[in-house]
Amino acid sequence: MAKLQHKRAKLIGVNICTTIELENNSFDIIVDALFGTGLTRELNKQTINILEKLNSLSGYKIACDIPTGINSAGDVEQSAFKAHTTITMGALKKSLYNDIAKEYTGEIIVANLGIQRELYEDDVNSFLLELSDLELPLRENKTSHKGSFGHFSVIIGQKTGAGMLCAEAGFAFGTGLVSVIDHQSLNPPYHIMENHTLPKNTTAIALGMGLGKYEKQEVCEILENNIPKVIDADLFYEKDILKLLDCKDVVLTPHPKEFCALLKLTNIADIKVKKLQKDRFKYVEQFCKKYPNIVLLLKGANTIITQGEKLFVNPHGSNKLSFGGSGDVLAGLIGSLLAQGYNPIEAAINGSLAHSLVAKNFTKNNYAMTPQDLIEGIKSI
Repeated sequence: MAKLQHKRAKLIGVNICTTIELENNSFDIIVDALFGTGLTRELNKQTINILEKLNSLSGYKIACDIPTGINSAGDVEQSAFKAHTTITMGALKKSLYNDIAKEYTGEIIVANLGIQRELYEDDVNSFLLELSDLELPLRENKTSHKGSFGHFSVIIGQKTGAGMLCAEAGFAFGTGLVSVIDHQSLNPPYHIMENHTLPKNTTAIALGMGLGKYEKQEVCEILENNIPKVIDADLFYEKDILKLLDCKDVVLTPHPKEFCALLKLTNIADIKVKKLQKDRFKYVEQFCKKYPNIVLLLKGANTIITQGEKLFVNPHGSNKLSFGGSGDVLAGLIGSLLAQGYNPIEAAINGSLAHSLVAKNFTKNNYAMTPQDLIEGIKSI
């Protein structure tokens, strides 16, 4: 078929050039259609040379189906075509949404091949999230009071700022009451309550952010109660987290390094971040197969949210969110929704989408966003 199309192109006068001739030409549009969808072997030197030449050109770049050089896991072993737009054929492919692939795919569009997408998209347990899926905790009941919207308690650790950001985010996202639990005097803002023990009316807990060294017995008691929880940061390095992994109503929010530590603690895999990033879906699915009750949110450029066999991808991540405190705010958003009665998978999905939407709406320089900008932005999305 390729030879036939080559013959037809020549007959209608399409100019066919060599790799060397690419250097001496300028093009408005460059379309990458070097291979089909099933390439599994390594690229040879000639192909890598072509890709480097194409990437150096200044025209608008379009990849046909999948950018050349991205494998079935969404990894780039050697080199890959860097597209502004990828027009994928018939249906979306999971490999397009690995973090590494995001650097190469650009905007992803599905081309209609005249056959229903459902015939291609047969993996009905995987879903791509859109910003329009966001369900905000808007207040409908006119006869409510502060207790109607839950009580979110944040356990403060050694690094107090992390917990305070989490608490502030929780309050901004609609929780009626927010408490910080500590053994010191923090003088939190007037709208945040301070306690030394967990309030009895707590409806959700956030634990782990900035935890550092901690009183093991106290943390274990918190972990063992049946209140919905969002777990983040330092706790992914501690065996105490294993007490939670067969429970319901728990959301885990690790970044890649923390998830690698969790995989090692659970005897699933002993890997480094680089290996995880090459095949994020594989390791997430292994974890969820072993712990089907847990909601896992693996942070990244394309955030993966899973529970059991259900998998959701939030592709709206932004480099604007790459700063200290971003994850603490996310934990606060998820914890706030748990406190207000969202189930764990709903809380993770909607907290993640809200987090992404605020970043999308941020109009200042992309290096300038702060946790306070995130918290303020939550109030008006």
